[in-house]
Formats: sequence, structure tokens, C-alpha cells
Amino acid sequence: MKTAAVHFNDIVESVYNLPLEYREELKNLLDHNIADSRRDEILDSYKEAQAEHKAGKLIFSDDTDELMKIAV
Repeated sequence: MKTAAVHFNDIVESVYNLPLEYREELKNLLDHNIADSRRDEILDSYKEAQAEHKAGKLIFSDDTDELMKIAV
């Protein structure tokens, strides 16, 4: 695991040494990549919830006490 940390530190140092224009472009690329990854996570969660709903594993209620029991 120590090698991964050293490798990461090397990458960070390399990025810091890039010209400002390249760092800004890299930031934009990372921002878009992170947003895409989050969207994928949301889609996966949605599909999982859909499958659980179809399997009858989801419980819906507007009773606070019942929701508290479910959450535990």
C-alpha cells in the first residue's frame, strides 16, 4: 500500500509542476469524470432499488414510528 501512496504523491507533484493552463484542463477533465462516475452510481442505485421493489423487498410508510423500526 505504501507504493500506491508514493505513486500518488509522484502524480500530485507532477501535476503541480504543470503549467497553469494544463492544470486547469486537468481539473475540468477530472470534474467531468467525477460527475460521470456519480451519475453511474446513481443509475446503479436506481436499478438496485427497482429490482428490490419488483422483488417486494421495499417497504413504504408515512408512519414515523414504523420508519424508525425499519431503519434499525
